[in-house]
Amino acid sequence: MLQVLPAMNGGGVERGVIDVAAALTQNGWRAIVASSGGPLVRELLRAGAVHVQLPIEARNPLLLARNVRLIGVAAREHNVSLIHARSRAPAWAARAAARRLGIPFVTTFHGYYSHSNPAKRFYNSIMVRGDRVIAISQFIAKHIRTVYRVSDDRLVTIPRGIDPVVFDPAAVSAHRIARLSKAWRLPDGLPVIMLPGRLARWKGQSVLLEALPRMKRREFVCVIVGGRKGHDRYRSELEAIVRTRNLESVVRFVDHESDMPAAYMCADVVVSASTDPEAFGRVTAEAQAMGRPVVATSHGGTMETVVPGETGWLVPPRDPDLLAMYLDQALSLDTVARELLARRARTHILRNFSLQGMCAATLDVYRSLLMPREPQA
Repeated sequence: MLQVLPAMNGGGVERGVIDVAAALTQNGWRAIVASSGGPLVRELLRAGAVHVQLPIEARNPLLLARNVRLIGVAAREHNVSLIHARSRAPAWAARAAARRLGIPFVTTFHGYYSHSNPAKRFYNSIMVRGDRVIAISQFIAKHIRTVYRVSDDRLVTIPRGIDPVVFDPAAVSAHRIARLSKAWRLPDGLPVIMLPGRLARWKGQSVLLEALPRMKRREFVCVIVGGRKGHDRYRSELEAIVRTRNLESVVRFVDHESDMPAAYMCADVVVSASTDPEAFGRVTAEAQAMGRPVVATSHGGTMETVVPGETGWLVPPRDPDLLAMYLDQALSLDTVARELLARRARTHILRNFSLQGMCAATLDVYRSLLMPREPQA
């Protein structure tokens, strides 16, 4: 199986590629991944996959013919039986290569892509031209049906999966928590509010900063976790809000953190304040798997992962007043209430959004397309 994506940088798409590659090798299949490379290639190789480095991340349509040829050569060299595209730019070339080779083509619709004009809708439409189209949430499945008119015989909903071994509170050592506490300069005894996510306006970091002064509780630390690369201007705007609201003593900006299980364990409440809908909402799912209370915006895939009043709270987007109120509620939970919420949250995620379930369903999609091509005994 050949999975195709622009690069192996940090992100939910890359994580899904690695997870499926590992499942393929564990089930006796050969997992091939084509991308322009990146820091997660090493982890991909540890999962047993083969990485083929190809310059297929560019969106330039003039390079389409070249990319079709590169993907086709890689597919033939590795005797590929199916191509799975994870992103729009390489998907155009991957589909053409699959058609030339006469093998099935699968896509995963990972995001709520802008479709404000016909040109954008056409560019996006490659992600619904697979023999099977995988939606990562019911929200995305509805979006695909509504905007692109894909029939249910090709559309499959497979929610993203959370690894119960990696995201397990019992598996995080005190040493890992202490390391982050020291690196983040977390004072003893103060509750921690954390918002993980890349520094992008739609992730809502500014909404959280506006909510903090509205809270009744005054003693806390807020940690905003997300790399600033390519977002220096937005980072400067956030820092200006911090200064204007006199939040310098309580807000910490942290670049990308690789040990997210330990990061969640440092938090007393995890926030997802996205102003645009999340296609799935991995942060809220991971945080719940770690038994953390979550406060998230009430739209997109997050509506499927958070059970209001049981595993967390949902707040309308761009509503700092209500966000502040729910943060106060989360930080006011007593020990018994926090333990009950933690059990409910972890059980909910493992039951409905498990890594094993996601991988099994994805491999079933592959089998459904390959079985008719297998010779009869």
